[in-house]
Amino acid sequence: MPGKKNPSVKDPKLYEELREDGASKQKAARISNAAAKKGRSDVGRKGGKAGDYDDWTVAQLKAKAKEIGLTGYSSKKKSELISALRNS
Repeated sequence: MPGKKNPSVKDPKLYEELREDGASKQKAARISNAAAKKGRSDVGRKGGKAGDYDDWTVAQLKAKAKEIGLTGYSSKKKSELISALRNS
């Protein structure tokens, strides 16, 4: 489609809003596509099943970082791991 920046993004307006708020490209695309598929109110209610990262051990945080494909996590401190996971 001519003029469309990213054809895989289903809700470009929400995508741009999330990017302006500091979300990564991947995270913004994931949220905007879920909102387009299920509706924004359903996506807003989703989540809340995992515990707070502050309650996790460093080993658990590193395992999660590995699971989602982050790199450079082995030398990070707990606070840095939490930040990387929250912003991925």
